[in-house]
Amino acid sequence: MSTGSVVRDQITSPESAGPAIKEPRAAGRNPFATVGTTAILAIAGVYFLLPIWWLFVSSTKSAGDLFATNGFGFAGWNLFSNIGHVLAKDDGAFPGWMANSLIYSGAGGLVATLLGAASGYAIAKFDFRGKSLVFASIIAGVLIPGALLTIPLYLMFSTIGLINTYWAVLIPSVVSPFAVYLSRIYAEASIPDEVIEAARVDGAGELRIFFTISLRIMSPALVTVFLFSFVGIWNNFFLPLVMLKDSSLFPVTVGLFNWFSGDNEVPYEDVITGSFLSVLPLIVAFVSLQRFWRAGLTAGAVKA
Repeated sequence: MSTGSVVRDQITSPESAGPAIKEPRAAGRNPFATVGTTAILAIAGVYFLLPIWWLFVSSTKSAGDLFATNGFGFAGWNLFSNIGHVLAKDDGAFPGWMANSLIYSGAGGLVATLLGAASGYAIAKFDFRGKSLVFASIIAGVLIPGALLTIPLYLMFSTIGLINTYWAVLIPSVVSPFAVYLSRIYAEASIPDEVIEAARVDGAGELRIFFTISLRIMSPALVTVFLFSFVGIWNNFFLPLVMLKDSSLFPVTVGLFNWFSGDNEVPYEDVITGSFLSVLPLIVAFVSLQRFWRAGLTAGAVKA
């Protein structure tokens, strides 16, 4: 046997290959933890979806079936007739209330998002005296319930004659400390200082940098801010209840409350059907914007 063949045999033999390199073992998952997490999420999902299911099922029932049948099971199908009654009641007041809610929530949410983005971007990317104090004040504003400010706002707006107008609800709605906070955190984590400096070297002004560069980078967070602002304004009850006296200016929350507690007796099925219709825009907003919302929540969690 030649020397070359002996060398080849030694190289290729299992004994000469040395100790085998073990593949790294994938981190095992505890099956009990997985099952427990899934069970908790399932319970949470049922907890949040069950009221919506009850609202939908109850909207399909007649007045007699509403209290005589199981609340979570169907009994006949009167949804479309109930919707017709709601839309025609009080000379079509409900569609006007829905339109008012869309105005308050849409316009208020957009302006609150823009102001929050501008304020958060300024705090994140500019150095000025009192910056820490300003941001601490904004954090304190996040912790203060909005209901506590309703009476002072009412006294102030009554002095300047804005009570019982759209502005009495819109102006407080466009101020969102949470929008400033989230925008500041996102701008600090996602907008490189080098990009801003390069734009300045090219001769771009600060407003142009903000509207053409920064807003585009911040768009996932801004969708999140808009969703939270939209939902918060839509569900706002105490502020319009105090500020508005004219029923034509009511949002849908105050309008349904007026039906439920007013002197004129309103059938329960109309109030329930109106409540079901009032949550549909929120469902549409979340479903249509959820991919941007998830991106906004997770952005900045992992650094490259």
